[in-house]
Amino acid sequence: MPEIETGVALVRRLLSGQFPHWADLPIRPVSSYGTDHDIFRLGDRLAVRLPRPGGVGQAAKEAEWLPRFAPHLPLAVPEQLAMGQPAEGFPFEWSVCEWLPGEDANGTIDDLEQVAADLAAFVMALHKFDVTGAHPRLPGNRGCPLAEGDEAVRRSIAELGDRIDGEVTLRLWEESLNAPVWDDPEVWVHGDLLPGNLIVIDGRLSAVIDFGGLNVGDPACDLLPAWNVFTGASRQRFRAELALDDATWLRGRGWALCQALPALSCYWDTNLGMVRQASRALAEVLADGPSALRQLRAQQLAGRVAG
Repeated sequence: MPEIETGVALVRRLLSGQFPHWADLPIRPVSSYGTDHDIFRLGDRLAVRLPRPGGVGQAAKEAEWLPRFAPHLPLAVPEQLAMGQPAEGFPFEWSVCEWLPGEDANGTIDDLEQVAADLAAFVMALHKFDVTGAHPRLPGNRGCPLAEGDEAVRRSIAELGDRIDGEVTLRLWEESLNAPVWDDPEVWVHGDLLPGNLIVIDGRLSAVIDFGGLNVGDPACDLLPAWNVFTGASRQRFRAELALDDATWLRGRGWALCQALPALSCYWDTNLGMVRQASRALAEVLADGPSALRQLRAQQLAGRVAG
């Protein structure tokens, strides 16, 4: 599906036609390397989210579930105030939400171990929420068995060629792929706990946003922060707080690869922010073990990206 051109003028027209009481507020675009929405500040307290093709349907999903989750979660989540309908040439449902203050988690955290504990508490609370009424998960979506991502991962490794250490990466992927599958009841998963979706105020985690990956499935996919946010002692704190078994941790590492490798392949020349994030995750996966070779490969990858 082709991208839809958006902008301040379109947002103004949409608001004028559907929510005229907000139409005169200042509108300004928000810079982001996210790929599912174009986001605009609306005054000081609101945000307009216009989905790109990858974010279609998220407004309805968040309207249905976030009000139910919010009272039971230890961190703030977005509050949707209105859902707009297709109009003015824009073909998708869109939303007006409360603006959550703060910065994303890219380099803004003061105490990684404390944030590891705080985020683990959020993950555990979400995973405990009753799944009754959840919509069926589509094949390949977050929370699915890792095997459903196998083709995309192998294709991405091949497409990246010598930009990564394909041999080591493939071996690590196959280790995760061969881990025991999740055979307990499926749980709610956020599915996209990346730095851009974690909001920090004064160095402390305050909110989690962007529930486009919300599904019911294997909790291992919510271990993305272990390699995208944490390192060393904070990674171990995250694992300890969640009391994870080896199989779930290994599948979580596979999910880090399942997210990072297609992102690198798809956005290498078009989205530097996404490439930096995915490269960091891949480097952390390669270094997450006793092998000196893995550490060397991780350092080489980090050096290429920084250069």
